[in-house]
Amino acid sequence: MQTIGRELGRLLREQSPHPAVVIGGDTRPSTPTLTGWLLDGLRAFEIEIQYGGVLPTPAVALLTRQMGVGAGVAISASHNPAADNGIKFFDSRGRKWSRDLERQLEERIAASEPADLDANPVLPWSAILSRQYIDFLLGLLPSPAALAGMRIVFDGAHGAVTPLLDEICSRLQLDATLVHAAPDGAHINELCGSTHPEVAGEATRRHGAEIGLTFDGDGDRVLVLDAAGRTHDGDAILYLWARHLYESGELTPPCIVATSMSNLGLDHALAARGIQVEHCGVGDREVVESLRARNLTLGGEQSGHIVNLALTSTGDGLLTGLQVAAIVRASGRPLADLLVELKFFPQVLRNVRVREKPPLDSNSAIQQARREVEAALGREGRLVLRYSGTEPLARVMIEGPELALIERLAEQLTTTIRQQIGA
Repeated sequence: MQTIGRELGRLLREQSPHPAVVIGGDTRPSTPTLTGWLLDGLRAFEIEIQYGGVLPTPAVALLTRQMGVGAGVAISASHNPAADNGIKFFDSRGRKWSRDLERQLEERIAASEPADLDANPVLPWSAILSRQYIDFLLGLLPSPAALAGMRIVFDGAHGAVTPLLDEICSRLQLDATLVHAAPDGAHINELCGSTHPEVAGEATRRHGAEIGLTFDGDGDRVLVLDAAGRTHDGDAILYLWARHLYESGELTPPCIVATSMSNLGLDHALAARGIQVEHCGVGDREVVESLRARNLTLGGEQSGHIVNLALTSTGDGLLTGLQVAAIVRASGRPLADLLVELKFFPQVLRNVRVREKPPLDSNSAIQQARREVEAALGREGRLVLRYSGTEPLARVMIEGPELALIERLAEQLTTTIRQQIGA
């Protein structure tokens, strides 16, 4: 990590005579040590460091843009278990680094000599950064009292949003219940948060809350729970927010971006409202790139990673959750009622472990099986066949009006993939 910091510092020094960087991280046990090593590497090139301690990843992106620094760095493994950790880079506009910049840094690191690591790195942090982020979030609401008295359950996943929740709830005068909001590092994402939304759903129902908001470890995702504790994913959030923006005259053109894994029900429900859905590849970077290329505002993933480029540059769970709460409050109706027109198609997901990843269109047997599935689905369904970007898996997603049919088609296709390239 010190080598990463050193090479990042070298890169920033080449780009600016007075380079600076914003850094924050989540609540994992390894985050302070990794951050300290990164800071030591940056100090070798006299980089000005703005360190905010525990900060959600979208806060790092926002502050990087607001403060006009050369880069932002978030130390986090997002929704993964506590033993994992990772690093995310943002450019001066608060956008995730381009693939070219990432490759350039990787090449520099590979050619660099290993660094000596300090066992006890010094971490001088500033609480001003988290306050600046909270001010930004609350400033986006219609008024300081827009959510006053609203009963909300927050599931912090013992992660990066948790240090901010008390102040947010107090300033908004919420009737709030916080769960999984006592981070000790060891239990981040463990049976809580957006990877286990049923837990927040039960808390929402039990406490008689109007809605529940459940986040992942670094706070760039959120799922929403209704008063009965039912989970509503990113597709539901996109439907609700897109409809609100359209009715307010703020969705111009009337089109959003969703990934290839979104449910066909989203397309149908929004089409009935006069809103088009453009599809892109999987991943938040793909969503943002598609929004920018098409000059659109709103997009996201089923995982709850939602981006509104009119407000911010990347997915932000707290921002999204508070905006959803404001939409529900302003409507005067329960969340479940606002989503009644959104009917999801049955969807089947299958993973096949593979021994290699040849281009899928290069295997005639797989292509033939694919054509047969698509012919059986016709216009009433769809197939998404792709490799995982991080694991030796082929992923099959089939959607259609009849569950029995798509289950049979999924078995048919996965059997062929297993026979051809299965591990």
